[in-house]
Amino acid sequence: MKVYQTNEVRNISLLGGSGTGKTTLVEAMLYESGAIKRKGTVDSKNTVSDYFPVEQEYGYSVFPTVINAEWAGKKLNIIDCPGADDFIGGAITSLAVTDQAVILVNAQYGVEVGTQNHFRYTDKLKKPVIFAVNQLDKEMADFDKTLEQLKESFGSKVTVVQYPVAVGANFNAMIDVLKLKMYRWKPEGGQPEELDIPADEQAKAEELHAALVEAAAENDETLMEKFFENGSLSQEELFEGIHKGLISCGMYPVLCVCSGKSMGVRRLMEFLGNVAPAVTEMPKPVTTQDIEIEPNISGATSLFVFKTSIEPHIGEVFYFKVMSGKLHEGDDLVNISRNGSKERISQIFCVAGQTRTKVEEIVAGDIGAMVKLKDVRTGNTLNAKDVDWEYPQVQYPAPKYRRAVKAVSDGEDEKLGEILNRMHTEDPTWVVERSKELRQTILSGQGEFHLRTLKWRVENNDKIMVQFDEPRIPYRETITKSARADYRHKKQSGGAGQFGEVHLIVEPYQEDVPAKEVYKFGNQEYKISQRDVQEIKLDWGGKLVFINSIVGGSIDSRFMPAILKGIMQRMEQGPLTGSYARDVRVIVYDGKMHPVDSNEISFMLAGRNAFAEAFKNSGPKILEPMYDLDVLVPSDRLGDVMSDLQGRRGMVLGMNSERGFEHLKAKVPLKEVSSYSTALSSLSGGRASFGMKFNAYELCPTDVQDKLIKEYEAQKKEED
Repeated sequence: MKVYQTNEVRNISLLGGSGTGKTTLVEAMLYESGAIKRKGTVDSKNTVSDYFPVEQEYGYSVFPTVINAEWAGKKLNIIDCPGADDFIGGAITSLAVTDQAVILVNAQYGVEVGTQNHFRYTDKLKKPVIFAVNQLDKEMADFDKTLEQLKESFGSKVTVVQYPVAVGANFNAMIDVLKLKMYRWKPEGGQPEELDIPADEQAKAEELHAALVEAAAENDETLMEKFFENGSLSQEELFEGIHKGLISCGMYPVLCVCSGKSMGVRRLMEFLGNVAPAVTEMPKPVTTQDIEIEPNISGATSLFVFKTSIEPHIGEVFYFKVMSGKLHEGDDLVNISRNGSKERISQIFCVAGQTRTKVEEIVAGDIGAMVKLKDVRTGNTLNAKDVDWEYPQVQYPAPKYRRAVKAVSDGEDEKLGEILNRMHTEDPTWVVERSKELRQTILSGQGEFHLRTLKWRVENNDKIMVQFDEPRIPYRETITKSARADYRHKKQSGGAGQFGEVHLIVEPYQEDVPAKEVYKFGNQEYKISQRDVQEIKLDWGGKLVFINSIVGGSIDSRFMPAILKGIMQRMEQGPLTGSYARDVRVIVYDGKMHPVDSNEISFMLAGRNAFAEAFKNSGPKILEPMYDLDVLVPSDRLGDVMSDLQGRRGMVLGMNSERGFEHLKAKVPLKEVSSYSTALSSLSGGRASFGMKFNAYELCPTDVQDKLIKEYEAQKKEED
């Protein structure tokens, strides 16, 4: 393959909801460019994009797949992204390294939630968007309705470049209002006839052409002046206006394709090569040090590794974008993200799915792959010597579906852990956490479908049977009032004994509320003199404030750390449910010791038990984690979704209309959203989506708390 220069490279994310035909379009593009001799199909499980066994098993894309097609002197790097919302991480990965997006829309169903979700990310990242309306040959296809929905959802920037003469079984021609020509195909598709526009389509074509000219002129003052003077633009000026409109996100061109029959595919590739922006015309990448990096072949060599794939017989394949300079075989680079470890680049490839073409050089702006590296991870930056640039990590949405995972066979848990870590490198939205608190391995992802896909891979590729369970909830325990307790630990067993006695007070800790000087319990007052104060910020949130108020030497200061250790042990396993305790102030004000039998373990046990007793008498409460939910739901399903949220103890915080959908904000306990993704899909027919993030801990309702305490007590009895 020839070495393409930076201005000849176009990097494109291919997006769209499930069933829009992205994988089939990739096949058609590769076929039309001559990269493959025969088109594969999803049903035949022989497409270039979906080559992983799990993708072939289920018939959907799981990972973003890099392909390249050479067309009219340009190199089109296209990343075919999964359509399902559960695999949104693939689209986000792709958009981080591409300069524009083609969003495929199914002409049968119009704008779907997947269209909305993908557009939201392109809009956030300020990436140019081209809409391609696909499957125009299907019986239910309706181009006019789809166009209406696009304009309703994404505004007046949506501009027609092509429209079909007819849809459904009769689709075989479209009008190109940019070139003012009609293209007509034979049943097998491929190279179309270029014809004059028929008389009965002339008026419509001229009206849409005028709208296209006006939309193009709006993106440049000089073109606008020419438009006002002449009432039109030349073909070259029109191309320039659309080009500038794409760069500024000032217009969203709409093209037509029928990927299954290779109709409109050549014209789409021509449009991408001639009109879509080049790497050099887009905003420059910015490092974590706020340095703009010019995609210049004369600059220092710098790569960003955006994807890792683990493939049979090869191992790790690292996909990268050259951000600056040139990469050659044999180059020595420094991994700035891994403490400056050195890597020698032995081989570099241009890729189309699992087909890799060895090349000797890749230049700034281009995308490639490499293998056999020592210490590289997704998100790493590799630079030439003495260059310290580092590119920011790709930001993924928070997980929204959790399951506890373990191997069915106990002896395989360690191996399962290694496999899960490996899979996280392939898809960073699979998140693995070994929770000491919950005593479970928690696997989180974007939905039930997402985790089920991982399970299939582990069981079929790695031959380890796994089990998913409901994850425990990380509750917290705290107190609501002051209480006092004392405890004597005394043990005598022939030799040296054990003796320690601790008297302490506990109370709720609140920021900026100091401890009192006098506490009253019953008819007795306890005066406090603060000799030493320790504020301990707890790993699980909140604080423990430990005050030494011992006077008169009743407990030697050398035993205070042991008392604190005992209290911390009980904080890590709260008295109510075994959950972490938080936001407690503990005042040790008195005690006793023995000149021979007192030791650290005695005071540790005395402190732990005194704390547990005082905690239980201080109005203890259980806190539960609350999450913010952002739900995007079709208007006709809003009532069902709101009723469901209320049944989950959810509180609706706000609602607004957003491009044909209702955007619902709510706060819901984590316990109640364990399987929310599955329920929401069922309620909305798969047309809704949501995101979630941690908000805060709040008090459990009394009935929920009572139930949790009873369950914990029953569990403890069982264990005993």
